[in-house]
Amino acid sequence: MEEQQLTLGIGTRLQHTLYGPGVIVGVRYASYLISFIHHGIKEVEKTDTQLDEIIPENVSQEIETLSDMEASMLRILRLWNGFGEPVQLGERWTGGTLILQPADKQLKPKEIPVEDFFHKIVMLRDRLRVLEQNINSHKKLSDEEKVNIQQYITRCYGSLTTFNVLFKNKEHWFVGEKSGND
Repeated sequence: MEEQQLTLGIGTRLQHTLYGPGVIVGVRYASYLISFIHHGIKEVEKTDTQLDEIIPENVSQEIETLSDMEASMLRILRLWNGFGEPVQLGERWTGGTLILQPADKQLKPKEIPVEDFFHKIVMLRDRLRVLEQNINSHKKLSDEEKVNIQQYITRCYGSLTTFNVLFKNKEHWFVGEKSGND
């Protein structure tokens, strides 16, 4: 590698003769931690002669600095991830407490603010949605495989319908498989 490449930063795309393409995920004093597509994370000396920087073509001016890249990533996450979507707790639950009482009355019950529990349910729902998007856009899965995996996700939604009572608005509810009579 050339002398100027001793200062490459995180996110730089590289090509290694033995390991193939990779991206710098960490920088140490004399080495890089590089995530290689087919070989995982390897520590490679900065002076390794088998390492070359991949110069990207058609670089847009939109991403020039780290803060610009972070802003772009947040825009993408909000657009495709449902990130920041306001989901409201039903009024009757606001300020409430979920109490988990063990069968053995000598054991102390666990109390959880309903708002905290609700937040975890919403996060689970959002992560299932992201999983669905990733499956549907996966290039190596066949349509049949996508449908089979999607059926499991739908069953997960069905298992979570009990928690619909917490949501203020019906459009945020979990919906599982519909029976043939619906």
